[in-house]
Amino acid sequence: MPAEIYLNVAVSGVLTGLVYGLMALGLSVIFGVVRVVNFAHGEMMTIAMYLAVALFSAYKLDPLVMLVPIAAVLFALGYVLQRGLINPFINRPEHSQFMLLVAVALIMVNALLIAFGPDARGVQTSYAFASFALGPLIVDANKAYAGLAAVTVAGGLFAFFRYTLTGKAIRACADNYAGALVVGLDVKRLYALTFAIGSACVGACGSMMVLLVDVTPPLGPTYTLLAFVIVITGGLGSMAGALLGGVLIGLTEAVGGLLFTPSAKSMFTFAILVVVLLFRPQGLLGKRLT
Repeated sequence: MPAEIYLNVAVSGVLTGLVYGLMALGLSVIFGVVRVVNFAHGEMMTIAMYLAVALFSAYKLDPLVMLVPIAAVLFALGYVLQRGLINPFINRPEHSQFMLLVAVALIMVNALLIAFGPDARGVQTSYAFASFALGPLIVDANKAYAGLAAVTVAGGLFAFFRYTLTGKAIRACADNYAGALVVGLDVKRLYALTFAIGSACVGACGSMMVLLVDVTPPLGPTYTLLAFVIVITGGLGSMAGALLGGVLIGLTEAVGGLLFTPSAKSMFTFAILVVVLLFRPQGLLGKRLT
């Protein structure tokens, strides 16, 4: 098989992996600060995908153009969800949090099933079949635009946490909960804001993902599981690790699908997870376990 084919497949996998990484980035942000595992993460992305499909079907609005408004809707949903439902469970046992968020995920899946039915839905943009030729590379336009958008959103998120006062306050809550309370930070509000930011990430990701795959209500749990695999591979609580894990998983899926069969790509994804857990249980960029 010509080397150009492997190169094209690898680039395609990396671009898809960037979108995966943004999805996992939202989960990593929530866990790293709030210390709650969002088991409804993929379901929230599915809601964003359906919003993108509905807006495209009704008004022909490009999902990438609607990325910011859809992210804003998911931001509001995440804020309300955390303040009204999740916050009372912050100090409860982990199994209570688990059951709560699994219940929320099931409600979301079934609500989407009632609203949109079981049939797959997608969008057909003007550039759906376009591509870019870069020497021996032929890059799919959908994946190129989605990957570029993912990098832009991730860069904005990194800048927010590093350079803004609110971002620094959120990092302080993550580093030292008691210290944040002592200096007068409104930790509950910052927790809600963090959950909302993580939800906005997955909302933006949904706008990109609808360019790559059709959406069905049961798609949510699949991507929740994938986000967990990526976050654990990259390192729990590590934003850079989430992006790296996403790229690694996307690349592995693409190359594994080429060498064997596309239906076996999940096998390689979980194989990477097993290897990472065996030799670096804290994740590729996670802090060493003590």
